[in-house]
Amino acid sequence: MVSMSPKPSAPVPDLQSRIHAALDRIDHAVIACSGGIDSTLLALVSHAHAPGRVTVAHAISPAVPPEATARVRALAEAEGWTLSVVQSGEFQDENYLSNPVNRCYFCKSNLYDSLTQIAAAHDRGTVVSGANLDDLGEYRPGLDAAAERGVRHPWIEAEFTKEDIRTLARGLNVSFAELPSSPCLASRLYTGTRVTAERLRAVHACETRIKEQTGLAVVRCRVRGDQIIVEVGDADRTAITARLLDDLATLAATQEPGIVSAVLDGEAYRPGRAFVGQK
Repeated sequence: MVSMSPKPSAPVPDLQSRIHAALDRIDHAVIACSGGIDSTLLALVSHAHAPGRVTVAHAISPAVPPEATARVRALAEAEGWTLSVVQSGEFQDENYLSNPVNRCYFCKSNLYDSLTQIAAAHDRGTVVSGANLDDLGEYRPGLDAAAERGVRHPWIEAEFTKEDIRTLARGLNVSFAELPSSPCLASRLYTGTRVTAERLRAVHACETRIKEQTGLAVVRCRVRGDQIIVEVGDADRTAITARLLDDLATLAATQEPGIVSAVLDGEAYRPGRAFVGQK
């Protein structure tokens, strides 16, 4: 069952009181919920704490994995969330589609502009994100877009790290507590490789095929030029066989004919490798 109303157990009460205190400083939260663990747990906890003061917003685009959308819809149905599904519009923004190193700035700008309109329908409504303290130590141009638009970050205000979020999720016994981190599909495209729906479908298809055939939980299929580059952890490299790579090349080409080959990256998986030329 997807649904799980929060039921605290030690050491959850302290964590829960901290996030509740942060949420109580927001009159009406419009939560940008991607379907990942951070924003989804924030939506779950916020709704359980003050359902009348929460709207959960989920953006649909070619960059959002279908399973993330399915997860949000299922939880909304099970938990009785007020859910608003939006088209955030980044695929009409050439600044985003050209895939510069700060692509996330343009993605989040479009998203938060859409959610600001939802927030305006509520008295003192505020857009909030699932960002946590660990995000502050990474290259996150989307945080600049958030700052410009007054977006709040309850996990950061409550001083939660990623591990704190997982600890709370485990303590509440939610079904997605061990969900691996998985940024949007556009993060798989090397900087300068144009964002297209076809490339994103190829990425998703290849990652799904690898997971189905190997059972691996963490896989990245990057796109650089006409090539799919597979990243997995050191211990998992033997699972990516030559036969599987040939299969991936064929599969990717059914979605994006410009992709002609698939290779295993020479290094182990590292988050953010596709971002070239970070400032």
